[in-house]
Amino acid sequence: MKILMISGDRNSFLAGSSIQSRFSDYGKICKELHIIVFTGRGYNNLTLSGNVFLYPTNSFSRWLYIIDAVFLAKKIPQLDLVTTQDPFESGLAGWIVSMVSGAKLHFQIHTDFLSPYFTKGNFLNRIRIVLARFLLPRADGIRVVSERIKNSLKTKKYKLKTIPVVLPIFTDAKKIMETIPKFDIHKKYPQFDFIILTVARLEKEKDISLSLRLMEKIKNKYPKVGFVVVGGGSEEFNLKLEIKNLKLGNNVIFEGMQSDVISYYKTADLYLCTSFYEGYGLSLIEAALSKCPILTVSAGEAEYALKEGISALICPSRDIECLFSKFSRILLNDGVSKNLTANATAEVLKRLPKDKESYLSEYLKTWESTIFNF
Repeated sequence: MKILMISGDRNSFLAGSSIQSRFSDYGKICKELHIIVFTGRGYNNLTLSGNVFLYPTNSFSRWLYIIDAVFLAKKIPQLDLVTTQDPFESGLAGWIVSMVSGAKLHFQIHTDFLSPYFTKGNFLNRIRIVLARFLLPRADGIRVVSERIKNSLKTKKYKLKTIPVVLPIFTDAKKIMETIPKFDIHKKYPQFDFIILTVARLEKEKDISLSLRLMEKIKNKYPKVGFVVVGGGSEEFNLKLEIKNLKLGNNVIFEGMQSDVISYYKTADLYLCTSFYEGYGLSLIEAALSKCPILTVSAGEAEYALKEGISALICPSRDIECLFSKFSRILLNDGVSKNLTANATAEVLKRLPKDKESYLSEYLKTWESTIFNF
């Protein structure tokens, strides 16, 4: 098979990045994998693993990404399949290429774009919803990363030609479970008796602000509880200003981007997720495999891979009182944590492919079923 993938992840050109490794793995299951990446100026073509080829659009403006991607695709003959990372901008480029080349069209959906929060205050995302409504019925194959997204598509009754296939992001469960922490977060911050952890991009959709408002309530009753946030993003300045306004300077620590997140998961007392929406919620899966108790709102795989009161504590609404009540249960009863972590690990393991080879085999099936209509 000769595959064209259209992506917007510029880390594809970063030597040693996880996405480069992922692309090399995909190259093992096809004859040729050509990847067009939406970029600004200053990138060079790159070859990975002999049969994986990366092409930057080197666009003068983001408004030229689609045109530049289509132009590059015309130089790649005899394509069997065009797969895109979303049914939005890259999806539109992929649809045009498939129309011109005759290749089958395959969409991947990594975000819960049908969440009501996806378009809240975001005009561009409203346009993306319109694009998705037009493009998805034209796809020959669709891969989604979670049951939540699949069910959302079903609820909206999109007239699809194909049934979406659920295949999450690959997670090396064995590696996570066998990893020995390189440090103990409690020794790093001995001033805290109990440490809450969040691993997330500091962007609006992650709603770290809700976590901070929860921390304000927690601090007033339990002053020795700390909140450690691992990640970076455009909202960092605003969040730090909020920390100052809420007088949380002694209780909240921003760690920035970290390469070793597993040591954080494995030595924290609680993992907290307050995202407006998640496509998959990889951090929840990583926390479960690291045996870190989970407190979350309903997002991503919460309520699908995890069950309220059994493998996680889940608030169906974004209510601080609910979150505080469930937090208190964990703080005051260590037995709750032990039961949650054991059940969460077992539940997540049931849903994950046992190894990378099994995962790649499932991934190949999503391509083959699109090309050969089975």
